Amino acid sequence: PRRGGLAGVGGWGGVGGRGAPIAGFASNNGSKASSATAAPSTTVPRPTTPTTATTTTTATAAPVTTTTVALPASDTTRMRVARDIGGAISPKSVVASGHGLVFAQNMMYRHTMTVYSAAGDLLKTIPDTVDLAAFGVAGHPGITHGAPVEAAFTPDDRDVYVSNYSMYGAGFGPEGTDSCTPAAGYNDDYLYRVNVARLVIDQVIKVGPVPKYVAVSPDGRYVLVSNWCGFDLSVVDRATGREIHRIPLGPHPRGIAITPDSHTAYIAVMGTSNVAAIDLRTFAVSWMYGVGSGPRHLVMSPDGHFLYATLNGAGRIAKIDLTTRTVVGRVSTGSQPRSMAISPDGTALYVVNYGSDTVSKLRASDLSLLQTIGTPHHPIGITYDPSTHDVWVSCYEGHILVFADG
Repeated sequence: PRRGGLAGVGGWGGVGGRGAPIAGFASNNGSKASSATAAPSTTVPRPTTPTTATTTTTATAAPVTTTTVALPASDTTRMRVARDIGGAISPKSVVASGHGLVFAQNMMYRHTMTVYSAAGDLLKTIPDTVDLAAFGVAGHPGITHGAPVEAAFTPDDRDVYVSNYSMYGAGFGPEGTDSCTPAAGYNDDYLYRVNVARLVIDQVIKVGPVPKYVAVSPDGRYVLVSNWCGFDLSVVDRATGREIHRIPLGPHPRGIAITPDSHTAYIAVMGTSNVAAIDLRTFAVSWMYGVGSGPRHLVMSPDGHFLYATLNGAGRIAKIDLTTRTVVGRVSTGSQPRSMAISPDGTALYVVNYGSDTVSKLRASDLSLLQTIGTPHHPIGITYDPSTHDVWVSCYEGHILVFADG
């Protein structure tokens, strides 16, 4: 999890004007331009977001008439920086509910989750501290800290599940490492459930050692957690709040994508070149071999026909046809592509390139490059907010950029 200190982000000069390149970086090629002094969190004029529906009434109070206005396809729009959010953050990931909230997970560097409105205003900072005894967990007296890594909303947006890279407190061993193995004997860690209405941690669930990615099945039945140092996947039954299966996968599982019918989960096993497929009805495992070196993050097309994987080792994005389970395309976006998002219409992909300090936009159909824009140092997380058509990018050293995509 290590990265540079929080003080100062070289070359980042805040937000450029509408449609203008970001200060300190050149838009569309990701190359650095002249550096500028870092600016505080800033909002710039945003492009008008197309209205999804308009309502008109006559002066005599006639029945309401609704006219639907179609939005442009996401692969025809352009991203523009709308806001640069700073503050006491070190965001490993960001995730949007689609209904007005965005969560950022700030790891052990801040021991917090920060919650924002869709407009980018800070609503609450949630500490990762818990009293495990209050949740009925013995053996860990006193206050325990977590280290929030990733998060996933439930389909009804009532809860958010947050994974913790390590736990810090009585009875817990050393924190995990990037090169850990199960033989090292790391302790099991905990998944938090955050109640969205109250923005408080209201449940803790034991999972495997060093949990990374977390996903909720579309039917709301299961929470899946990839355990980095356990080389396995935890399956949590939401109804009971307990782990019901732990499925061996191999070195360093990470990204998870689940089919719309909740029948199959795909897991990127980053220490290999392979992607696992788990039948969520039988929990049988099958494999897609040779996808590419270091598969890290997965997203699925809305219709469930295609899977997209970031290949951190190969520096590429792979497109997989799930009918034939074969790779049908690969493209390079930059150094160490980490996380990825897909537009709700399935036409565009958004990729953060950790080693290049850029975010790339691709056309999903043919993986053609549409845009590359410079970011502050080490972009690591990304999410698409369907309520605003904004793309949020978290940068490890203290920035969250909000891009208006339209």
